Amino acid sequence: MDIRKKQKAVVAALEDIKAHDIVVFDVAHVTSLFDRVIIASADSARQTNALAQHVESTLRDLGARVVGK
Repeated sequence: MDIRKKQKAVVAALEDIKAHDIVVFDVAHVTSLFDRVIIASADSARQTNALAQHVESTLRDLGARVVGK
């Protein structure tokens, strides 16, 4: 899957659950571990968990591999 498609899917999933202050960093030139870092703010721990679950399920639905959960 193309990295830009993943990035758009993650940002859209975050916006669905009303995350704010979403920032995307291109770190491909800094590390070989990953290409993008996406940071978002939430209003509560409950919303943070909902954001994480929604992003994970969105990526899995697109066929992307989710690591670390």
